[in-house]
Amino acid sequence: MAEDNRAAVIKDLGEDREALMFPGPDDITVFGKERVKRWSWETPPDPIPEERITETVEADAIIVGGGISGLATAARAAELGLKVIVLEKTGGFVAHGMEISSIGSSVQRRYGVHVDKYQFARDWMRICGSRVNEDLLWLFINRSEEAFEWLLGLGGDDVYTDLWGAYYRGSDFTEYPVAQHIYQKPGVKRWKYSGALMYCEMLYEVAVKGGGKIIRNTQAVRLEKENGRVAAVIAKNLKEDRLIRYRGARGVVLATGDIGGDAEMLEAFSPWGLLPGRCVSWPKGSNLGEGHKMGYWAGGKLEAGPWAPSLHMIGYGVFFDFFLHVNPLGNRFMNEDTWSGGKSARILMQPGGDYAFNVFDANWYEDVKRGGPYHGGQGATTPIDQRQGFDDEGIGYRKERLEDIIQRGVGWRADTLEELAEKMGVPAGNFLKTVRRYNGIVKNGEDVDYGKRPELLTPVEKPPYCAVKIGPALLNVFGGLETDVKLRVLDGNRTPLGGLLAVGMIAGGFCSVDYPLLAAGNSHGRCLTWGRVAAETLAANEA
Repeated sequence: MAEDNRAAVIKDLGEDREALMFPGPDDITVFGKERVKRWSWETPPDPIPEERITETVEADAIIVGGGISGLATAARAAELGLKVIVLEKTGGFVAHGMEISSIGSSVQRRYGVHVDKYQFARDWMRICGSRVNEDLLWLFINRSEEAFEWLLGLGGDDVYTDLWGAYYRGSDFTEYPVAQHIYQKPGVKRWKYSGALMYCEMLYEVAVKGGGKIIRNTQAVRLEKENGRVAAVIAKNLKEDRLIRYRGARGVVLATGDIGGDAEMLEAFSPWGLLPGRCVSWPKGSNLGEGHKMGYWAGGKLEAGPWAPSLHMIGYGVFFDFFLHVNPLGNRFMNEDTWSGGKSARILMQPGGDYAFNVFDANWYEDVKRGGPYHGGQGATTPIDQRQGFDDEGIGYRKERLEDIIQRGVGWRADTLEELAEKMGVPAGNFLKTVRRYNGIVKNGEDVDYGKRPELLTPVEKPPYCAVKIGPALLNVFGGLETDVKLRVLDGNRTPLGGLLAVGMIAGGFCSVDYPLLAAGNSHGRCLTWGRVAAETLAANEA
């Protein structure tokens, strides 16, 4: 609109200008809180008749879920002198992954890593669209170091720790080098597993030593309230097919995981989680949002979406460095200089499916050594631990991984680009045109198409050529019941419901839009932190 026309319009509005800027009561539409129920889980099931309950078991606290968050709660509660019972529907430990992040730790200080907490908080809020509870974010920032050091201390002289070195080193999205691994020392065989499963074993030891009970093959089906408070859990013994009431004198803690295995809840809260063709929620059938539903039926408030899907590039071949990416049509479609969540999103927007191809030539190994210090992130060809550099020792294991990928049929090697296109199943004409243009961009040193940093521009010109099929899978979805900083579940008025706490992925308010990989392993770090805080709330009888 020309300036004189704009002035004329403003003049014609006259007194209405004020109404446009500051609407009055008559200009505002008020929506009621009630709405038509849309989802099956929004209608609570009928109460369970008393005659169906075969037994009542008493404890100070009942914890529903035996993953890291539930076991952390149990272990710390046992240390604080509480009698706890953990109900786990599977027959074993439930966890995956390795990294645990914290803001500050002894291993970070060993490597001279210092995190600006204020900048970290600003970055987290930005990635999450400011749709998170800032008090919960600061609970993690201020107490995650204490939680990690606690776990590390449980291992005593049998463990050591190191930083995970594969954090993403982008100029616009930079991950913080705060993810740690805990390992058994060479020759030590105190625990059966490694990674997150070993962390479960460590926590289990403390919980049981303190008198806690872990009851497996037992699935919680309903929460019970007395005098307005959640007082008990009704659970089904899956082997004996009978119902048992577990009463928690101080409270009930939900630690039941996420909604990744429930398509209806994904559609309601995280529709992007339905886009990948693969879901690696583990163990299969264990993340169905049961705790979310039970908490909702008891009066808990589920946070508004979009809940944050954890879309990791693990659906096909885990080998997705900064090389040329092409879609199923053989066309380049993105700046490959981004983190795994960004790649996942761009791939899911392409024609032909939930995958793309990472294309490189015989010089890939040297290219990684040159470009690695500028890149990184999950699945990239970078060192496992901080102690490994960008040299043969640090990244040589990726050669073996590439051969395994090719053997599994999700990677290919060819002497010509035409042959490679045929193996990939992409139109050869498009593919050859794409490679030619990309090589020209590399030669000129400026990515005029997508703006990739010059340090990460590598040509595809020396045979044999390789391509790896890459794409995301849904790992978890982060979102759930709203809580306060004592991990007490809130009701519709955002006041504590009474008697009910939530820890781990069922607890909302910490992530939104995307799983923020600013700190890889922040889910494990939060599980430990939240578990300790929940135990303190129970011990203080404040649930």
